[in-house]
Amino acid sequence: MKILIVSIAGGLLCLDRVFIQTLISRPIVAAPIIGAILGDPYTGLIAGAFLELFWLDRLPIGCYLPPNDTVAAILIAGCAIESGLILGHLPQGLIALAMLIFIPFAYLAQPMDRWIIRENEKAANDAIKSVMSGLPPAIARKHLFAAVKTGLLSAGLILIALPLGIAVMTWGYPRLTPPIVRGLDLVYGLLPLIGTAVALNTIRLRGALPLFCAVFLLATVILHYIRS
Repeated sequence: MKILIVSIAGGLLCLDRVFIQTLISRPIVAAPIIGAILGDPYTGLIAGAFLELFWLDRLPIGCYLPPNDTVAAILIAGCAIESGLILGHLPQGLIALAMLIFIPFAYLAQPMDRWIIRENEKAANDAIKSVMSGLPPAIARKHLFAAVKTGLLSAGLILIALPLGIAVMTWGYPRLTPPIVRGLDLVYGLLPLIGTAVALNTIRLRGALPLFCAVFLLATVILHYIRS
């Protein structure tokens, strides 16, 4: 039931990438929402913040279609939280493992996004023909069909990938050797540094480094007390 709820919520959040466009599909927003649904918004916020920094320089400008970071954020947050509940604890290495598994899904979902865009262009052309032929109700039906189709495709992808990821992580993580577990903990510690490097490369402003470090430190302290 949780996986079904997360899939439906994820499909609705992914609609924002095409239709609503109020930025609720950004990882920093979508992942905490999924975390709140599963009872752990803090882990969702951590996963969303990491992903937000990774793709800060990938903007949908012109014909460029960025990776589907919304799907990746939902899968990472949902899989890490649910796997932690099943295993009885949520170590940092488990979050890092979820990111290593599901970050490629952002690129795997790109062909789906391209297909949705092409189909929406066809629907827009059909809507123009409906206007010319004097059939306004057909325009509303095309809009509704396009929205439902987009949401169902995203929800279906999450519904398939999420239980598979949970099964892999809950089976595999307890069987990892101590050196690999320490390696995953190290990866978790390096994720903010990699994201910070991407963000600073994107900003390119004088004085950005001290400002960004100050904001990052303040956010870390606040999150520490919130979690406590």
